[in-house]
Amino acid sequence: MEKCEGDDTVGFVVPARKGGLIAGVGRCLVHVDGDSKKVTKLHEVDHGLQTRFNDGKCDPQGRVWAGTMGPVEPDVVNMPKIGSLYRLDLDGSLHTMVKDVGVSNGLAWTADEKSMFYIDSTPRQIYRYDFEKSTGNISNKKVIVDNAGKPINDYGFPDGMTIDTEDKLWVACFSASKVIRYDPDTGHQLQSINIPSASRITSCCFGGKNLDELYVTCSAHEVPPEEFEKYPLSGSVFRVTQLGVKGRKAHVYEGEIKALNK
Repeated sequence: MEKCEGDDTVGFVVPARKGGLIAGVGRCLVHVDGDSKKVTKLHEVDHGLQTRFNDGKCDPQGRVWAGTMGPVEPDVVNMPKIGSLYRLDLDGSLHTMVKDVGVSNGLAWTADEKSMFYIDSTPRQIYRYDFEKSTGNISNKKVIVDNAGKPINDYGFPDGMTIDTEDKLWVACFSASKVIRYDPDTGHQLQSINIPSASRITSCCFGGKNLDELYVTCSAHEVPPEEFEKYPLSGSVFRVTQLGVKGRKAHVYEGEIKALNK
């Protein structure tokens, strides 16, 4: 195992077809060379704002979608909505797609590439957008899951997300010790996976030889000692098997690596 250390928070990492990784580090999108470990700044966003990149993912065409979040003060529900969702195109250009975001989180696309799903954790909502695959443009925002006002212990805050081959959503529920499978057409809960030894569930993705295993991550960041006593596996990665469904292979960045002009 090799390690590349930086001086700011890493929100997400995705592979690049031309080699190395694209990562969100602080307020910057960077390219990390896999051999030399050289870090090249591609874009800096949210100038003058106290934000950082959080979750990010590639769409089926190989563009990177990544969002930012502000400080969680006084709490997630009441924090400032100063984040944005960005799209890194194949020519290396960056575009702002959604503004006034609290905590930018999970992303997913349907198999027919006509819909994109997106999570803002602050209002505890999941959205569907019409997705134009040729341009990457999104429109017609619709709330498909709204957990605002529902018990935190039961539903938590929607965090990271993945999608299976049946176009059903698997959503990590921060502060609820579970992953919930939703039908995006009805908003109904189809299945719940409880993870009793961790509370702050952050994301999930399908893996394994047949893409039929769900890998679930959780956070140990700022977990107090009394919470660690109750949830001793905070900060672990879990593997869930025998779900009866499969996921799709993750996409990679298919675009150009262009350094930021100073």
